[in-house]
Amino acid sequence: MQGKILIVDAIATNRIVLKVKLKKAYYGVEQAASMAEALSSCRAEVPDLVIAALSLPDGGAAELCMAFKNNPLTEHVPIIAIGCQPEPEERMTTLEAGVHDVLHQPVDETLLLGRVRSLIRAHNAAAEWQMREDTCRALGLAEPATGFEEQAHCVLVSEDKPLLQSYAMQLRPVLRAKLTLASAAALMQQVAEEKVPDVFVLVLPEDVTAAMEDLRVISTLRAAAKARHTGVIVLQKVPNPALGANALDLGADDLMTDGFDPAELALRIKAVIRRKRMGEHLRATVRTGLQATVFDPLTGLYNRRYAMPHLGRIAAHARSTGRSFAVMAADLDHFKRINDIYGHASGDAVLVEVGHRLRRALRSTDMVARIGGEEFMVIMPGTNLPEAQKAALRICQDISSTPFVVPGSHAPITVTVSIGMSIGSSEDPGDADPEEEGRALLDQADRALYAAKGRGRNQVKLGRPAA
Repeated sequence: MQGKILIVDAIATNRIVLKVKLKKAYYGVEQAASMAEALSSCRAEVPDLVIAALSLPDGGAAELCMAFKNNPLTEHVPIIAIGCQPEPEERMTTLEAGVHDVLHQPVDETLLLGRVRSLIRAHNAAAEWQMREDTCRALGLAEPATGFEEQAHCVLVSEDKPLLQSYAMQLRPVLRAKLTLASAAALMQQVAEEKVPDVFVLVLPEDVTAAMEDLRVISTLRAAAKARHTGVIVLQKVPNPALGANALDLGADDLMTDGFDPAELALRIKAVIRRKRMGEHLRATVRTGLQATVFDPLTGLYNRRYAMPHLGRIAAHARSTGRSFAVMAADLDHFKRINDIYGHASGDAVLVEVGHRLRRALRSTDMVARIGGEEFMVIMPGTNLPEAQKAALRICQDISSTPFVVPGSHAPITVTVSIGMSIGSSEDPGDADPEEEGRALLDQADRALYAAKGRGRNQVKLGRPAA
C-alpha cells in the first residue's frame, strides 16, 4: 500500500469514483460524508492525505483544513480540495486556509494521481525528519528554533525575459522576498557557484517539447547536493495535465496549471518557503546538539545510542501508517585481517569509505548507524521485502565492486560485506512495546547475518522470527 487517503464528500457517487481511481493506484482509502465524520475518522487513524469536496454539509475544505491545523496529530496532513469552478475569492480563501490545491470537476486522473504522489512523498519525508527530531528531543539534544529569518530569495526562470519582467512587476507588491530573474542556464550557473535561492518558479513555454526540455532543470537541481532542498514551483501558461504530473514526479514542490495569478503565486511561494524552512530546522536539529552523543566520530554515521530508540519510533510509526519497514545488520567480512595486515589507520579508512558508500546507496529518509567495530545497521521506513532486498544487494555490489584505497597498501584492496535483513510488519501486534519489537527485528537481522557469514560471506540473507 502506497499510503492512506481519506475522501470527504457528501455525494456518495463522487466518493466511489475517487475510490476506484485511488484503489487502482494501490492506495488505501477511507471515506467520510461530512467534516464531523472526517475529524472522527482521523482520531482513530491519521491519513497521509485528505481529498475533500470544496463544500461539505457542515463546512468546507477550508474549515476542515483549519480544524486539522488545531490538532497536533493532523496539523501537517496535506489536503486537496475538489469542486466545481469556484469564484476567485473562494479559491483564494481555500488556499489561504492551507489547502494545497483546488482541483476542478471533472478531475483529470493523471494530474490528480501526480498531485497525490507528490504530496504523500513530501508528507512522508517530513514525518521521517520529525521522528528524527523527536528522537533527539527524547535524548535531550533538541535546540530551540532561532527567531531570526533572513529574507527569502525567489528566482523566476524562463527564456522569455519580457514575460518575467511583467510577472515580477505584478508580484513585488504582494511578495515580501528578494525577487530575481534568470534563464535556466543562468540558474544552473548560480547553483554551480553555490548561490542557491530558497525557491524558484519555472515558467513553462506553451510548446510541449520545449516545456519537457525545461523540466529537466528540476531533476538536475534535485541531484545537486546544495540545491536538493530548494523549493520548486512549476507554472503552466496553458493547462497540460500530463506535463503537470510529470513535473511533480520529477520533484516539483507545487504546480500552477491555469496560468499566472500574482496573488495565488505569492501565496504558493510563501507556503513553499515556509515548508522549506521547517525542513531546514528539522534537519538542523538532527545534525546539531551533542554530536559525539548520537554520532560516530569516525564515520559521521549515527551511533547505537541514537539508532535503537529511533528503531522503536519507526516500529510505532509503521503501526499507525500500515507500512512495513526494513532493518539490516551489515558486517564487513574479514575486517580483522585488514587491521592486522595494513594497520589500524587502514581499517579506519575502510570504515569511513564504507559509511560514504552506504549513504550513497540509500535514500535520504533511510537511517545508517555504526553500532559496533565493523558492524552497521540500516533502517528503511516505508519499505517492503522486494525493495529492501534490492537495496541490500546494491550495498553489497557497491562495496565489493570498487577496491578501497588505504594508506597501508600500495594497491587498492577488496572489501566485502555480509548483510542480514528483517522486515517489520504493519500488522497490529497488540500491546507489544515498539522498542521491544525493534530489538527483536534487529536480533532477527543479526541471526540472518551470521547465516550469511556461514554460507560464504558477501551475500544477503533474510531473517525469520525465532520459534
